[in-house]
Amino acid sequence: MTSASRKTASRCTTEAARGMHVFQIVGYSLKWGLGVGKFVSSRTFTVGGYDWAIRFYPDGLTASSREYVSIYLELVSKNAEVRACYSLGLIDQTSQTTGIQCSRKFPRLFKSWDATRFGPQQEPEFILRTELEENHYVRDDCLTIEYNLTVTKESQLSDIRVNSEIEVPPCDIPEHFAKLLDQKDGAGVTFDVAGEIIEAHKIILAARSPVFKAQFYGHMRETMMGHVTIKDMQPVIFKALLRFIYTGSVHSMGDDLDGDDYRDMLWHLLVAADRYAMDRLKLICQNILSKNLHVETVAATLALANQHKSEKLKEVCIEFITTNDTNAVVATQRFANLKRACPSVLAEILEKTSKHRKA
Repeated sequence: MTSASRKTASRCTTEAARGMHVFQIVGYSLKWGLGVGKFVSSRTFTVGGYDWAIRFYPDGLTASSREYVSIYLELVSKNAEVRACYSLGLIDQTSQTTGIQCSRKFPRLFKSWDATRFGPQQEPEFILRTELEENHYVRDDCLTIEYNLTVTKESQLSDIRVNSEIEVPPCDIPEHFAKLLDQKDGAGVTFDVAGEIIEAHKIILAARSPVFKAQFYGHMRETMMGHVTIKDMQPVIFKALLRFIYTGSVHSMGDDLDGDDYRDMLWHLLVAADRYAMDRLKLICQNILSKNLHVETVAATLALANQHKSEKLKEVCIEFITTNDTNAVVATQRFANLKRACPSVLAEILEKTSKHRKA
């Protein structure tokens, strides 16, 4: 009798650790004349369990590159071999975008005991000093270097259980609740938002928002009412709030918007989240806004964060103002409005700026 064949399988899994370090050189012109082969170094930072640093050579690495600046990544950890890939960029001080880049898409081996501990393996003539200054990379005597680093971890080998698991699809509750909102089946309350009538379900709103719970099931006057008027809110913002209440997601919100319109929608959505005690939505709005700050609008975002007790966003805005082009921010009309409306915030900015200068 022939025995049944046995099928086995295994899997090799390789993971990566990612990190970014921003190195600001304040008093850039004062570094001139340091000497060929002389460098200033960033603080040591850790990615993937290994220590790294950025070296900046203001007068070039070699005599032939004295008219250039040279920039290198260094593996600082002792007796280490690491596979990593990286990208080097300079920040345009006007647009706050990453300009000149040098990158390696595929991992290479760094050895701490020889020259391979430096990367990228490039010619020392990275960029002419005159070109660096003419192309907005130096402003207010400040240069900002950004390094993105991906460290490849050791591969892990594991067995795969063959045909022993029943596949379970992901949870589809958000899709069902989204359909319920769109089709309005069993809706028990209508909202008048700037003249537009919007239907929803009391029990779902109450389960997700303590404010709605108090309105519909507490002692407030809307308890027995099936119609509520919403003041001081645009229909598109109220609909976005309802979409999050039903699905827990902000995906697809503002897909047809960009630039100022998208930022304005997020401002209003943060106000709505605060109004209805939707803490997670409030944090999501803070997170997105914090990643899209701009010199012209950061003061308005800061005023909004202060008004609605969005402390995390407030901290990021103050840090942005004090570490970027502070003079450009101060010159905006929105900053003038901030000074009048929020004098206490101005004091925090001045205190933070003072600490940066002392550092």
